[in-house]
Amino acid sequence: MAEIVIKNVAKSFGAFTALHGIDLTISDQEFMVLLGASGCGKTTLLRIIAGLETATQGEVWIGGRRVDQLPPRDRGIAMVFQNYAVFPHLTVFENIAFGLRMKKLPNDAVTRRVERTAELMHIETLLKRYSGQLSGGQRQRVAVARALAMEPDVILMDEPLSNLDALLRLEMRAELKGVLAASKTTTVYVTHDQVEAMSLADRISVMHSGRIVQAASPVEVYRNPAARFVGSFIGNPPMNFLTATRAGTGKWSVAGQTVDGPLSDASEIDFAIRPEDLAVGAGGIAMDVRVIEPLGAHTLVTANVEGSVFRAVLDSDTAIRTGDTISLIPKPDRIRWFDRDTTKAL
Repeated sequence: MAEIVIKNVAKSFGAFTALHGIDLTISDQEFMVLLGASGCGKTTLLRIIAGLETATQGEVWIGGRRVDQLPPRDRGIAMVFQNYAVFPHLTVFENIAFGLRMKKLPNDAVTRRVERTAELMHIETLLKRYSGQLSGGQRQRVAVARALAMEPDVILMDEPLSNLDALLRLEMRAELKGVLAASKTTTVYVTHDQVEAMSLADRISVMHSGRIVQAASPVEVYRNPAARFVGSFIGNPPMNFLTATRAGTGKWSVAGQTVDGPLSDASEIDFAIRPEDLAVGAGGIAMDVRVIEPLGAHTLVTANVEGSVFRAVLDSDTAIRTGDTISLIPKPDRIRWFDRDTTKAL
């Protein structure tokens, strides 16, 4: 069992607080992604789990054992870094075998593990090469194979695909998900790339300003953001937001239209809808088209609604031109509402 329990973990660097009392439980064999913009604290949290940073307060437990006072080598973890950290003077075989040699495993056991993990990562034909003879994608496979060969309880990954080109990232994402599921290893993966997070994760922990704003499945995070920040961060393009004014009990005025909404004593709340959850139709939200971007099967329309930028993803055959005023109807079950003071979902 390799359940990770993070209890009230905080980290300060002088007067700056990078993490504010983080509580998070990651289940055994779960693929957890820490997602957020640069500076949100995700890498700091990963490094605390790894033992490369010391928490200012709190506890870290792995597999029912408190580890925050143990050195990294005793935590049952392996780590894959953004820059690969592949040794240039060693062959691929010896790179993968490095940690096993440090543990003084017998040569035959080392060979078995190296060959098995190399085959898993499809680099079995590269074992005699040096890193200078490898592409970036091949070096990344070597780094992952080296971590897997250790048969760790937990694998920690810090933006491991960020240096690869788009097509290679797509290929590696699919392989990583399959390989890590087969290895039955608990994985904590840091990224700022929401596509990576959505495609890889069993659950996503969305981080902002040193706090976890929401920890849920990719679908839940996308469809039911717990706070306005999550809706504005997840999605490309992100959610649209408009001010809703109370027009009666459970009734709200949005861009001149009356919409059924939550019960609230507030005079104003935020109305939110994803761009793909809008359709052209009479009696909807009027928007003045500013920019049209053809995207193949769909067209991204950027418009102005009451002074706010508003985007819609429409079918590519929708007849529309820059300067038009069109009416868009939101899907009622996809509308989300947020408190203006707390920014939390209503």
